Amino acid sequence: MFAMQRKRRIATTAAALAVGVTLLVTGCAGSTGGTGGTDGGDGGGGGDDANLSITMLPKNLGNPYFDTSTGGAEEATEEFGGTFEEVGPSEASPTSQVQYIQTAAQQGAGGLIVSANDPEAICDALDEARTAGVKIVTFDSDTNPECRDLFINQATAEGIAKVQVDLIAEQIGDAGQVAILSASANATNQNAWIEMMEEEFAANHPDIELVETVYGDDDDQTSFDKTAALLQTYPELKGIISPTTVGIAAAARYLSTSEYKGKVALTGLGTPNQMREYVEDGTVTAFALWNPADLGYLAAFAAQALITGEITGEEGDTFEAGKLGSFEVGEGASVLLGDPFVFDAENIGDFDF
Repeated sequence: MFAMQRKRRIATTAAALAVGVTLLVTGCAGSTGGTGGTDGGDGGGGGDDANLSITMLPKNLGNPYFDTSTGGAEEATEEFGGTFEEVGPSEASPTSQVQYIQTAAQQGAGGLIVSANDPEAICDALDEARTAGVKIVTFDSDTNPECRDLFINQATAEGIAKVQVDLIAEQIGDAGQVAILSASANATNQNAWIEMMEEEFAANHPDIELVETVYGDDDDQTSFDKTAALLQTYPELKGIISPTTVGIAAAARYLSTSEYKGKVALTGLGTPNQMREYVEDGTVTAFALWNPADLGYLAAFAAQALITGEITGEEGDTFEAGKLGSFEVGEGASVLLGDPFVFDAENIGDFDF
């Protein structure tokens, strides 16, 4: 399960030397974390002596969505002169990230950027890392708020849920059976979106029946098989929502060569490069997402701002995020990237990620 590990490092010699000196001199001096509840260290101090050693921990490696967000974080880290490393498990199970959190803390990371596979399972490891002086930034999928310093939210849960419901409703004529193909059963973000989708269906789409939610565990073959099973179980199924980039691509691959192409609608969250062929061949009409590269980029700048002391994670704090501009910390020590974007045949050619 833990065999896969990929590392990327970037920095000038001077930046790398500064990090090394910082680790030797500062050790694990403590200060208060941004959300309260757990004491975090100072991450190496502020100014030129800041420990800008950033570790990126996605849910799993080999996932195109996280490859893109990692690229954005790496770009940001290069801009502010830090060092960068990506590590992670091969499978997105609840506890699979624990050993990577522990290792990052032991190796003296200044900031750890995490997309959590489970809101609770990694909290003890994150608390230990914060005590050791690591600033914790979650992105994409949050932990319990007391376990981190800041959460970078891709969009509001309400906005993400509503855009997917609106898309499927439009594509099936606002009536009929639909199903949801999610990632893992413990994924914080997926479960929040699904709950709000259920509420949106009940409140505003009485003629749409949500028959089942199934889980592909962010694995291509599992998601492919779950799609096939849904169509066999529900012969009257009109549409599938897959709020996961792995799931929607796997479902589109199944539909594209099946008798259901053009008959069963598919929407959800995907990347343009994954979904382009399925939009162009008519398997998928439209889907949504934000730019995951921007999400990773913003997360890295947020980590830098925490490490240098520019912000503490308190509501109302502001910081600069390079080309993306200025951001403000909101309620619950969270930062909002922006609204989801809808991709279709008219605009998908304009994007490359």
